[in-house]
Amino acid sequence: MPDLEPDEFRRQGHQLVDWVARYRTSLPSLHVRPKVVPGSVKAQLPRELPEQPSQALGDDLIALLNDVVVPSSLHWQHPGFFGYFPANASLLSLLGDIASGGIGAQGMLWSTSPAGTEIEQVLLDGLADALGLGREFTFAGGGGGSLQDSASSASLAALLAALQRSNPDWREHGVDGTETVYVTAETHSSLAKAVRVAGLGARALRIVPFTQGTLSMSADALADMLAKDTAAGKRPVMVCPTVGTTGTGAIDPVREVALAARTYEAWVHVDAAWAGVAALCPEFRWLLDGVNLVDSFCTDAHKWFYTAFDASFMWVRDARALPTALSITPEYLRNAATESGEVIDYRDWQVPLGRRMRALKIWSVVHGAGLEGLRESIRGHVAMANSLAGRIESESGFALATPPSLALVCLYLVDQEGRPDDAATKAAMEAVNAEGHSFLTHTSVNGHFAIRVAIGATTTLPDHIDTLWDSLCKAARQSGG
Repeated sequence: MPDLEPDEFRRQGHQLVDWVARYRTSLPSLHVRPKVVPGSVKAQLPRELPEQPSQALGDDLIALLNDVVVPSSLHWQHPGFFGYFPANASLLSLLGDIASGGIGAQGMLWSTSPAGTEIEQVLLDGLADALGLGREFTFAGGGGGSLQDSASSASLAALLAALQRSNPDWREHGVDGTETVYVTAETHSSLAKAVRVAGLGARALRIVPFTQGTLSMSADALADMLAKDTAAGKRPVMVCPTVGTTGTGAIDPVREVALAARTYEAWVHVDAAWAGVAALCPEFRWLLDGVNLVDSFCTDAHKWFYTAFDASFMWVRDARALPTALSITPEYLRNAATESGEVIDYRDWQVPLGRRMRALKIWSVVHGAGLEGLRESIRGHVAMANSLAGRIESESGFALATPPSLALVCLYLVDQEGRPDDAATKAAMEAVNAEGHSFLTHTSVNGHFAIRVAIGATTTLPDHIDTLWDSLCKAARQSGG
């Protein structure tokens, strides 16, 4: 197969790195959301694939980026991106990603990637300490961490480990229909998907009510459900409290939930995909109160840890739990290092066999920014959110839909009686998005349409919050609010 010679790769690589740098510099001048319709991208592409190699691949690629990709992309790295949660791909992390791709290792076993495996172990142990997870989540303490592709995969892996612990015959005979999994209405949809993928069926998913006046799981209600389900012959397998729900940033009471689950030996998995990394800051360590009582914990590197997708941190208290549930060893994977019992084979810590060397981009972020640099950025985003929340509270026609949660603010427009105005709120969001300098998404709070402002892009500054607020106020005036 034709491939680039190293010298030609160097030339075209420099050209592409220059393009990325120019693109990042140009972001503030671009509309965050593209003006496209379904099919408009396909209409710009030739339907026939080339039979012969391009004689100017670098130029062709950059032309595709400039003419098709950039005008047709939602710009997640834009400083005015406030939708969903941040998916930061810092330039620091791209350096590690380039190195990882260049090496091209397949890290399924220690023997197939000794460097990738052990760098990952050292990083995950160090970050467990930096987050305050406790020694029990490190390899030295009998647990350990891994880099999953996403929090969704981490949840599925945790559920499979929970099924194995709950029923040691699970690997041979599968589920028996008595299994139950406990979440709230705010829990990420990946948990519902994990339940389906694991073959439990929707009947296994139990929705725990909120503590009155909040959107957080009620530990008392959980305890009551666990008792009743057990008495009815059900087998509680897993409970999933969330630290920072996607909709509103709600924080479930991890300690109380874990204590309620302990009586029934249910696996407790904490989904802290967005908010967990905030525990790098000592003043936010309260987020993880009770994590010392749980079985597994995950938080995403590709959200607020400034690492290019995909990378999610997952720690378990018992290093044997995931391999016990997931390990299958055909003859072609047998090797002396594995059989010695002295190494970690990360293929046993995840659902897929293959895995990329994600550790290098984490290494680049940690060493390029330093823990203090990461803390400073998190604190800056939280400060911007608090400033925005203060403006909302002091401005007639607006109200907070929920209390601010770290760097997430949920709001709606209200009528003259102070009641949420769904139509005006939706119109305001659409008006802001149409202007192009900011991008917002929404959620539902107590049945009302609410705007989410998720602050967290690496380049977002207070000026960008000012621009967003001015646009919201303008939209409110136009709606008559």
